[in-house]
Amino acid sequence: MSAQETAVRPMRIVVCIKQVPKAQELQVDPATQTLKRVGVPSEINPPDANALELALTLKERHAAEVVVLSMGPTSFDESLERAVAMGADRAVLLTDRILGGSDTVPTAYALSETIQKIGGYDLILCGEETTDASTGHVGPGIAGHLDLPQITYVSDIRIVDGKVRARRTAEDGTEYWETALPTLCTVNFGCNKPRSPTLTGKIRVKRGGVLVHWSCAEVGIDPKKVGLFNSPTIVAKVDTVKLPPRAGRIFTGEPKEAVRALLEALLRDRVIAP
Repeated sequence: MSAQETAVRPMRIVVCIKQVPKAQELQVDPATQTLKRVGVPSEINPPDANALELALTLKERHAAEVVVLSMGPTSFDESLERAVAMGADRAVLLTDRILGGSDTVPTAYALSETIQKIGGYDLILCGEETTDASTGHVGPGIAGHLDLPQITYVSDIRIVDGKVRARRTAEDGTEYWETALPTLCTVNFGCNKPRSPTLTGKIRVKRGGVLVHWSCAEVGIDPKKVGLFNSPTIVAKVDTVKLPPRAGRIFTGEPKEAVRALLEALLRDRVIAP
């Protein structure tokens, strides 16, 4: 971001979010081997919600503009409107039938093209992974398409003198990384507590004008690079695990006797070792 650009516009943060089925409601279409999304209770992908919260915190510190981006059917409007009600400035939904069935490769390509259409971005934030796939590929894929530096598994970001200083969670502890803007960061699940929508935010959503829909043609996306048939991932088989029925037991009586009976049951069932 040059000094001239800074003078004419605020810092722009693009947050990529996805609407996913709630974990306890996951269902797979046996014919297509893809997740059912219509009619299933959904939410903002939890790590993406952490990325959004981090963006809103940076907005408060730097008077930044936060643009939320998603790709999917128009039912995703629900999550985008919630993001605006939480404090994002506007939202973009890339929605087109030819995107159906896209895996992480065409998704990263399509989102990167859409981010270029948004333009003027300084920081791109994504969740570390999605709960419906858990690949962690899309954020790094976007960075690759846009030729941006990236920092993954970030739990906090500071922006100082046009540079990102990020705290990164690693296997053996914590690392601190620095890179120049523009850059992309993927955000750790659970690193913060996402705020709730505000009344003011909900009123902005009701008034309209905060969410736009773009098709692949409007963005300039090559239809030969997206969709199920242009996705290298192949799902050979999906198994549904059925949990065994569990019956609860209640131990009554004097506290000492009830605790003794509980311990004996735990030992007998090999839940604890003697």
